[in-house]
Amino acid sequence: MITRRRLLKSLSGLPVVGGLFGTGFISAGSSPGSALYRDYFKELGVRTFINAAGTYTSMTGCLMPEEVTDAIKYATGDYVNLDDLQDKVGERIAELLHCEYATVTAGCFSAITLGTAGVLSGMDNKKVVQIPDLTGMKNEVILQKSHEIGYAHAIRNTGAKLVIVETRAELDKAINKNTAMLWFLNYANPQGEIKYQEWVEVGKKHGIPTFIDCAADVPPKENLWKFTEMGFDLVAFSGGKGLRGPQSAGLLLGKKELIKAARLHAPPRGNTVGRGMKVNKEEILGMLVALELFLNKDHQAEWKMWESQIQMINDAAASVEGVTTEIHVPEIANHVPSLKISWDEKDVKISGGDARTKLREGHPSIQVMGGDDNLAITTWMMQPGQERIVARRVKEVLQEAAS
Repeated sequence: MITRRRLLKSLSGLPVVGGLFGTGFISAGSSPGSALYRDYFKELGVRTFINAAGTYTSMTGCLMPEEVTDAIKYATGDYVNLDDLQDKVGERIAELLHCEYATVTAGCFSAITLGTAGVLSGMDNKKVVQIPDLTGMKNEVILQKSHEIGYAHAIRNTGAKLVIVETRAELDKAINKNTAMLWFLNYANPQGEIKYQEWVEVGKKHGIPTFIDCAADVPPKENLWKFTEMGFDLVAFSGGKGLRGPQSAGLLLGKKELIKAARLHAPPRGNTVGRGMKVNKEEILGMLVALELFLNKDHQAEWKMWESQIQMINDAAASVEGVTTEIHVPEIANHVPSLKISWDEKDVKISGGDARTKLREGHPSIQVMGGDDNLAITTWMMQPGQERIVARRVKEVLQEAAS
């Protein structure tokens, strides 16, 4: 059988006939520097940049390793049954992450919606179709006030009512016959009065499923199995952040019966709350390969590289009179060496916003984060060597403002 991959390979030996095939077809897969290469972003007038900010969706998350993009390209050449692929990939991911079962979702937000829907419906197909109308079903999800962020909308997509508590006494009082699930935001663990171990214990005591959102919480890699082993019934991760998978992919891990119920709400099934949360075969395979790469990489060596990169930028910024710097590692979420650069505008006459604009509008364009009087920088989403460019440009911008 002639596959698309074999066809493209055979055509690569033919002379270029633009009128016959069109430049987009012939140039597919061509590399920079080749005669057939097209700079699509440049053609479209979309500017690229050095990512010194982190894994933000608005900045298109991460860059995927070549092995991941190779897997994605491989998957374009043949048809497979979507459920078969999800089954096999889910089994492989569960084996890698020491949990009962897993599935690839359309991002972490999708994992939360699908997981919640699965908890509400179980394996009852009539309830699957009924959602978000929860008439006759448990319809309340409890979470702590400090955990009530915008992404909790993923729960409300199912029609569930959010019940907000602050203390253990309020949690005990809130639990009733309508309580379907207890939801936890790992990032907010330090702020909430009820820590995750106790949250799980309460769920077990009352026979209520517990779900934890760990969207940006790798590294460290141990987090990928820490929370299922702790006893959470469902765990959600983003795929296009630290795991460096497709930006529109995520992971739902946990109890097999709950994930199988969640799958009833996902494509290819149609009359469901999750129909629009489609994950294609390319993303599913790419996510698996990204996970395998992440688990097998030398994390200590990578960490040392990040520390060295951050130190270089730190030293360049600190050499400007009036500038102070702080290297730190966030406790949870984006747990990587990070840099905060601060100054007093009486000495360095530029606001944080204007400094970020200069970096973004300069050549090359550099994206950083920060506040009114500071810049926040990470290097883990950079290409090796870009830290030198960032160090030079940050110093130039601050030095000019201090002169």
